[in-house]
Amino acid sequence: MPGPKNRLAAVFLTCLLFAPVTAAQATETQDFNSDDYALRIVTVASGLRHPWGMAFLPDDRMIVTEREGDIRIVAMNGNKSQPLKGVPDAYIRGQGGVLDVALDPAFSENSRVYVSFSEPGPGGAGTAVLRATLDLAGEALTDGEIIFRQEPKTDGGRHFGSRLVFAPDGTLFITVGERGERDRTQDFTINRGQVVRINPDGTIPTDNPFIGVAGRRPEVWSYGHRNPQGAALHPQTGRLWTVEHGARGGDEINLPEAGKNYGWPVISYGRHYSGGKIGDGTHKSGYEQPLYYWDPSIAPSGMAFYTGDVFPQWRGDLFVGSLKFGLLVRLDMDGTRITAEERLLEGLDDRVRDVRQGPDGMIYLLTDDYDGRILRLEPR
Repeated sequence: MPGPKNRLAAVFLTCLLFAPVTAAQATETQDFNSDDYALRIVTVASGLRHPWGMAFLPDDRMIVTEREGDIRIVAMNGNKSQPLKGVPDAYIRGQGGVLDVALDPAFSENSRVYVSFSEPGPGGAGTAVLRATLDLAGEALTDGEIIFRQEPKTDGGRHFGSRLVFAPDGTLFITVGERGERDRTQDFTINRGQVVRINPDGTIPTDNPFIGVAGRRPEVWSYGHRNPQGAALHPQTGRLWTVEHGARGGDEINLPEAGKNYGWPVISYGRHYSGGKIGDGTHKSGYEQPLYYWDPSIAPSGMAFYTGDVFPQWRGDLFVGSLKFGLLVRLDMDGTRITAEERLLEGLDDRVRDVRQGPDGMIYLLTDDYDGRILRLEPR
């Protein structure tokens, strides 16, 4: 039997182990410098299983997807809800799972959200998009319906694309990867390596470029992409910008235009992982050039244009997350032209999966890890 002193010590240790964590204890920070600002990274929340996409709700909470199959509501103090009910079953393999999330432009009136995920089915899996109503009180997605399915499904866990962006006219852009089937990307009768444009109910806009064109899919906006995992609207032009993974090098930023072919795998600035040449080189008639590319690859994911007041020197700049180097890339913009690149947060050593501007003008990041975090980038 332990003596009185040992019993008291045991009780004291138990109290320490199970004492509530204060905000000060829970907050982790890390300092960095940039060309323009002294910066601080603050951990807003942790314990997320491979978070992939996020969107800010009107009350400043975030809806956050976890690739491992869940969606949660996360408050600015780090509190996380239980996993929402009504999330579709996803094909959780490799890069597949529950992926991006976007709010309906009229969310304040209809509470609708859109979720991309890798949908299992005959043949394997493919990118799909769910439209549902977010019931915050019940912590659930209700009235769910699939408004887009990549066709056909195929085996394997690679290259789902999956970013969701609403255009100013209310249509929805969906990025679709080529599922590792590069030789099928230029097959226009199937969904491989494309930007898709649909209406919020899944119908096809009447001004899509391939309406009524034989041998073409009417939902397709642009094609010849590899694996676009970042997408955002330019704040001045309202045009869609995307960032996509190359192979060994050749990550690209593109401005997808209606009906145009962006070349994969006929042209590329990268090489096969074996070191072999891809396609016919970097240029060929009939194929569009990227606006910007990286060689070697940074493995880009989420992207966002900055429009806030917290970092006035960065207003209008483009931010892209890097999975490979665990940092944030800032691209200096002159109108719609990229003039310089700065690599921020070197030493963070976390795979940056998504980048968003918050309603407070700060920059928020998701880190891709089994113990993934929401980070806030702020000046210090």
